[in-house]
Amino acid sequence: MNILLWIVVFLGTFMMMEGMAWFTHKYVMHGFLWKLHQDHHKKEHSSWWERNDLFFVFYAFVSIGCFLLWRYEDVWIGLPIGLGILAYGITYFTVHDIFIHQRFKIFRNASNKYAKGIRRAHKMHHKHLGKDHGECFGMLFVPFKYFRK
Repeated sequence: MNILLWIVVFLGTFMMMEGMAWFTHKYVMHGFLWKLHQDHHKKEHSSWWERNDLFFVFYAFVSIGCFLLWRYEDVWIGLPIGLGILAYGITYFTVHDIFIHQRFKIFRNASNKYAKGIRRAHKMHHKHLGKDHGECFGMLFVPFKYFRK
């Protein structure tokens, strides 16, 4: 029973991170921390690193904090929550930074319906270079309207 509870907490955390990513993107990145996110929409630098990457660092610290609670304070739930945040971060980085933005030149030839839909949806978001009027959605659960042929 204990392992089942850990799995439920891990999966629940992973799923909640999609909502957290949507909320953070819409209200924080396109809100009061637009200055950190702006270079992701309008490249005015030649660096591989973007100020926008600080959001990954923030969530890494949250995940590490959960691991530390589990390890040193014996808070059992810290491990499955920390692992759920970590797993979502890896998934998000793979889909968003590697697959969509091609920060590493792999997954270039993926052409299934899901791949095309997620790229199309993200392209619609990036057509707005400013802070306002960009559609915001999660990386994994994209609206169905983007999955046309």
